[in-house]
Amino acid sequence: MKQSVIGFVFSVFICATVSAQTKLPAVDKSPMDMSYYPNGYPVSKIQDKPTEPLLARVIYSRPAKNGRAVFGDLLEYGKVWRLGANEATEIEFYQNVKVGGTKLKKGRYTMYCIPYADKWTMIINKDTDTWGSFKYDIKKDVARTNVTVQKQTEATEAFSMTFEKAAGGANLIIAWDDVKISLPISL
Repeated sequence: MKQSVIGFVFSVFICATVSAQTKLPAVDKSPMDMSYYPNGYPVSKIQDKPTEPLLARVIYSRPAKNGRAVFGDLLEYGKVWRLGANEATEIEFYQNVKVGGTKLKKGRYTMYCIPYADKWTMIINKDTDTWGSFKYDIKKDVARTNVTVQKQTEATEAFSMTFEKAAGGANLIIAWDDVKISLPISL
């Protein structure tokens, strides 16, 4: 009995020592976020009130403008961008969809874009779980489409993505600084 008490005390001491040495990471400057279509789907699902079937989810990191000139400066025109910060943005389709006239099977993909002053070339790529756009491989593209840049009167401080209802599907709205685009996703 005495040995088991000593063993227990020793185990607690070792666990406390090990956990005291574990350093947790600092809060990321560009926190990860996620958007669903339909918006708020997980909450409506647990309340047994889904308004329509789940179409898509996007997972991305949200860099901040922080007084910087973003497009044409921080992000060079004509170069592939990961659509956010840190890991490349991922989109998951829960149904077969069309993006820019290209049929895509339900599944998980990575999104990139090539920004220009007047348009963005949106890219859906089959390579997933990648950081940045450093290993971007054009051979793994499954869809490309151009979308028009819309100028905003008010700047969006943190890079943002959300879905909005559209005829026959949804639009993925992407906004940052004084720029906004709308990527149509149809069934």
